Amino acid sequence: MDLADELRWGGELTLTRHDPDTGTFFVIRVDSIRLGQAAGGTRAAQYASHRHALADAARLAGAMSLKLAVSNLPMGGGKSVIALPVPRQDLDEATWARILRLHAENIDRLCGTYWTGPDVNTNSADMDTLSETTDFVFGRSIGRGGAGSSALNTAAGVFEAIKATAQFRGLGELGDLTVLVQGFGEVGAHLAKRTLQTGARVLVADVDDERAQWARELGCRIIPPAAVTTTSCDVFVPCAMGSVIDSSIARQLPARAVVGAANNVLADTDAGSVLHNRGIAYAPDFVANAGGALHLVGHEVLQWDADTVARHTKGIGDTLIQVYEISAAQGISTDEAARILASRRTDAPESLAV
Repeated sequence: MDLADELRWGGELTLTRHDPDTGTFFVIRVDSIRLGQAAGGTRAAQYASHRHALADAARLAGAMSLKLAVSNLPMGGGKSVIALPVPRQDLDEATWARILRLHAENIDRLCGTYWTGPDVNTNSADMDTLSETTDFVFGRSIGRGGAGSSALNTAAGVFEAIKATAQFRGLGELGDLTVLVQGFGEVGAHLAKRTLQTGARVLVADVDDERAQWARELGCRIIPPAAVTTTSCDVFVPCAMGSVIDSSIARQLPARAVVGAANNVLADTDAGSVLHNRGIAYAPDFVANAGGALHLVGHEVLQWDADTVARHTKGIGDTLIQVYEISAAQGISTDEAARILASRRTDAPESLAV
């Protein structure tokens, strides 16, 4: 979403708050409640301006609506953004505790219209803290009655997306491919380890030297972060922040496939069409990374057991095959095809998982 379009956002609700004591700006955006209460994680990061934070929250909330619909989950999409005055690691414990308490108050004011969970720079311990003020929280630690981290299941779903992409697009056996993982955080690390077990060659880029060293010790080849979109590979898997591929990068990307793990991988609306026209398979992020939503909503709303969550997560590959089939039949990008599938499922809520 361009900043100029931010005020024309078509979502349901926006809540903002500024805390002068910490210099923190809070945003909650509810994109849709058509399928049920909105759900989406809390992201804590620095932004160039309040408008940038608003625009990012809108993009992320919209992606959550698509993700939950295409995954047949009975909830709408929303997102929280906590725009920090300094990097998260530079905040002292008392300041962070205050920020979380204020954020929980914001969520509680919406009276259940919006539920949150972990995202960038927030975790299960933070959800435990939020739950002391509001009930509308996913992803608390298991000891506090929650489902715990969704990172492992997110990685499991992305792995299924990689397998489905390789199969449908005729890329060959996964063990024979080169997979480039951008970002060796929780999701990226789980995914890299699982992919290494197939015999695939795994390249990793991470801005954190310690994480990069850990990846090297596991058997991954390390590449500079600046080289992620210029290094040849079979499958490029962005697992860090979004907006990695714009139209210009899409025209030059030396990959045979892109499987979105980070949210909002495409930086502009034309990038998906460029990849499609070049014959590069693109697994839209809101399909491929839905394992996290299946873990949290499945366990904590639908009361699924671990086997049921695993079965639905494995089904991400089947959903992606449907996306590829729509794309091929209609001659459109896979991003457009995935949005069509999400729209169909939004229009037929009786098909949602229960």
